[in-house]
Amino acid sequence: MKYRKLGRTNFEVSEVGHGLWGMSGWSGSDDRRSLESLQLGVDLGCNFLDSAWAYGDGKSDGLLGETLRRNPGKRLYAASKVPPKNRRWPAEGTLREAFPADHVLQYAEMIRKQIGTDTIDLLQYHVWDDSWTDDPDFRNAVETLKSKNLIRSFGLSLNRWEPWNGLKALRTGLVDAVQVIYNIFDQAPEDELFPACRELNVGVIARVPLDEGGLGGRLTLETRFPDNDWRSRYFNPENLRATVERVERLKPLLPEGMTLPELALRFILSNPDVSTTIVGMRDAAHVRQNVACSDAGPLPSDLLRELKNHRWDRKPQRWSA
Repeated sequence: MKYRKLGRTNFEVSEVGHGLWGMSGWSGSDDRRSLESLQLGVDLGCNFLDSAWAYGDGKSDGLLGETLRRNPGKRLYAASKVPPKNRRWPAEGTLREAFPADHVLQYAEMIRKQIGTDTIDLLQYHVWDDSWTDDPDFRNAVETLKSKNLIRSFGLSLNRWEPWNGLKALRTGLVDAVQVIYNIFDQAPEDELFPACRELNVGVIARVPLDEGGLGGRLTLETRFPDNDWRSRYFNPENLRATVERVERLKPLLPEGMTLPELALRFILSNPDVSTTIVGMRDAAHVRQNVACSDAGPLPSDLLRELKNHRWDRKPQRWSA
């Protein structure tokens, strides 16, 4: 496993991090297997673990906390997110409707206790709208979190397919890291967000590296998910068809012996602006395969040029929230 700086936090984080959403919000999750996969990731060098209170109303934070307790001698970086008070994804309303200071502080305390640490390494707002930047409550809340030693660093998780909707907030100096969707299809963060992060020394957490599973290469037009699984909405008939078609166009580019998930992860890690990419990993085989992508290094430059042609610019939809 290789490591990179998470912006100005100076955290040395693993290139491949562990995302915990699938351990509480997707069908097929099992706590025992989840904890085993988290431990294997740690054993193989994964030291950045990303959760959110909204992942099972604290359930994933609890799994994160259990992993920290099982590894007292290792420096693991715990990240989580405060849900918007109005429970709107993507961001809607005013800052005071979504992240009033008392709500932020309440959830910071809840998350801190759930993961079992005095201070949270990285606490993020789970959604963001740049129109909130000038509200003084934004600065007050972040500065209070830090002055009370509830958090070491603060970040924003940007709305799906809106990488530009956070640039103003970055320039306040309050944001230490930004989490954004970035993958072979979703290349828009390269336009404005990544250059701004580079200029301001803001860490970049690339989420959804496999497009919610689309770039895993297993979807077919007949794929269906249980109604209580978020992917049943995301991969609705229209998006499922479009995704499968685009994945099929990608497959001829695969070098011999390389899987589609490896291609997807190494595409992300080929970009030096990325600090870490968080992957959902619920079984041992996936952990080993994904961690190995760090050691494999960047993709060849000619292949990266070819992948630029597979950019897919999308607009947020109700089903994509």
